[in-house]
Amino acid sequence: MTDQQTQRTPRSLIVTLYGAYGRDEPGPADQPAGPVPVAALIRLLGVLGVDPPSVRSAVSRLKRRGLLVPARTVTGAAGYGLSDAGRQLLDDGDRRIFGRPAARLSDGWVLAVFSVPEEERHKRHLLRSRLARLGFGTAAPGVWIAPAHLYEETRHTLERLELAPYVELFTGTHAGFAPTASSVARWWDLDAIAAQHRAFLAEQEPVLHRWSRRRTVPGEAAYHDYLLALDAWRRLPYADPGLPSPLLPEDWPGGRAAEVFGRLHDTLQAAGARYVREVTAGP
Repeated sequence: MTDQQTQRTPRSLIVTLYGAYGRDEPGPADQPAGPVPVAALIRLLGVLGVDPPSVRSAVSRLKRRGLLVPARTVTGAAGYGLSDAGRQLLDDGDRRIFGRPAARLSDGWVLAVFSVPEEERHKRHLLRSRLARLGFGTAAPGVWIAPAHLYEETRHTLERLELAPYVELFTGTHAGFAPTASSVARWWDLDAIAAQHRAFLAEQEPVLHRWSRRRTVPGEAAYHDYLLALDAWRRLPYADPGLPSPLLPEDWPGGRAAEVFGRLHDTLQAAGARYVREVTAGP
């Protein structure tokens, strides 16, 4: 079983679903997307092999985390929409997942330096884990580093989690003493990141190959394959923060992984969106 498959929890798939199709985007007759009915969530997650009790349990957890809020659809059906915090989280994710800006050495770095009082040491663990999930590497104890293009997302994340009072952010260049490429190899586990890219390719290149031979793009099948590909892909731009290419090994698989996801997105996303609109519209 691949790393991507082990991470496909119902909660993760629901977040992926809302990120792909659950925000205010033009729909039929230019009507914005509203709350997703509970019945539609159960049906859409059922296509991915998730049973109804697991859907309800995952929705409850996301509600407790403040990412989903209960709301009624235009027909009065019970549903869930994104909270403001959930929308901000997904908007930040868009820039990372779909944008993939090519970092340049001249762009510099963002440093996060934090200090947490001993009586609040649980927040120290939260800070470390959140910075790691944003793609920061460790330059020294209490000093974390990432490409400068992650500055705004880092601010949003620390503010949303009420961690900003413990952190100072700096931007600048690496001035020595070791060569930057050597330092990057210490700050990040490049072998582990490359392995994640290769696992994605092993799983998703055959999917792309199958679709390249099809003449039509059925909605439900497109939705199924796209959601699974997106759920697998969306973690990679966080594990791999988009380091400048001169600092990476020559055989770096990140570019190929991004290409495969981009082609799957172009092939499947629109047909999947039509299917989701049909399901959420109801009978």
